[in-house]
Amino acid sequence: MKFFFEFNRYNTSYRRETLAGLTTFLTMAYIMVVNPSILAVAGIPKDAQVTATILAAMIGCLMMAFWAKRPFAIAPYMGENAFIAFVVVKGMGYSWQVALGAVFWAGLVFILLTVLKVRSWLAESIPISLKASFAVGIGLFLTFIGLNETGLVVLGVAGAPVRLGNIAQSSVLLAAGGFLLTVVLMARKVNGALLYGIVATTTGSVLLGLTKLPTSLLSLPPSLEPIFLKLDIAGTLQPGVFPVVLVIFMMAFLDTIGTLIGLSMRADLLDKNGNLPEIERPMLADAVATTLAPLLGTTTTGAYIESAAGIAAGGRTGFTALVVAALFGLSLFFAPLFTMVPGYAAGIALVVIGALMIQSVTRLDFDDLTELMPAFLTISLMIFTFNIGVGMTVGLFSYPLIKLCTGRAREVSGGMWVLAALSLVFFVVMPKG
Repeated sequence: MKFFFEFNRYNTSYRRETLAGLTTFLTMAYIMVVNPSILAVAGIPKDAQVTATILAAMIGCLMMAFWAKRPFAIAPYMGENAFIAFVVVKGMGYSWQVALGAVFWAGLVFILLTVLKVRSWLAESIPISLKASFAVGIGLFLTFIGLNETGLVVLGVAGAPVRLGNIAQSSVLLAAGGFLLTVVLMARKVNGALLYGIVATTTGSVLLGLTKLPTSLLSLPPSLEPIFLKLDIAGTLQPGVFPVVLVIFMMAFLDTIGTLIGLSMRADLLDKNGNLPEIERPMLADAVATTLAPLLGTTTTGAYIESAAGIAAGGRTGFTALVVAALFGLSLFFAPLFTMVPGYAAGIALVVIGALMIQSVTRLDFDDLTELMPAFLTISLMIFTFNIGVGMTVGLFSYPLIKLCTGRAREVSGGMWVLAALSLVFFVVMPKG
């Protein structure tokens, strides 16, 4: 197994990869609860959706492990699920079966573009300044999520959207202590520091009575029958659904490119030209997973930014993704155990990861505004719109526009012009409000 995953090449081991996989899993285990809750708004049976979510994540991670051999976990995307539930179904009035059909078509387009290597061509056409901004933006995005999960930053009022949380609250103090423990362990080069921080914080939460132990560790997975193969392909052929398919495609397309590049930069997997070798492999893994997801009864899947937790713990190969897949498989029967980790325990890991990912800011050219401003817009809007795809889209559109207006259009690659055009189309067809 270690020869298949090239442990020697990446100077890693079973222990390191296993710890990395467990760390990634614990930071993203919330998806087993959150995704079904969001999609329940669209009328998709919640219990069946739990099983679909877990199976989609497990299949995606297995593909990432054995086909792409990368340490990236795959699961149903946050953001896309809310778009399906609140915009497509509740807002536009389409059934959830038609919405899943739209996801299926988007997945097929993904597969086609990946096999033809169009997606890798577009990814490799992105300049290094924007690639660095993806990593920095994702890092700060994770930091914001983590600070909110720990309670250190909470929603504010009109004119002051966020504010300091109640630092006297037990959970906030516990999260702060877990954060300090994690940083100290990492500074002392302790392998698995992130995992130990999460486990220690969860244990403290149980001892303080903030988190209750599950009444049962075992649970049988709910039946998939109510949603399995229930997507409506014929319903997607009506003209009004095309914008929905396009928006789903663009959201997942941009999220995947940004996540893969950002995570790869953090894991030092990019080559000297700033490209991820054989990027079409992880792209195909997420494309196939996205196509299978609606067949199972859930929404768009893709590489998870929480994979940065495993990467920070030392994960460098597909074995990390294999461990995540195995843990998702176990969660079909041990869901009560895995979902007892409180949000503030996982949140401390996200804050630490954010600090590690912003080192890519050193790759920005602060002396060239035509390079700096698109990167700055990307980073800022990722965070302040709370949407990675929106930040990327603005960056991809503004980069060639600024170059053109300053007489430097020759510096823009053909692929970037295509991405700029797609970004413009995205904003035109994206449902407003």
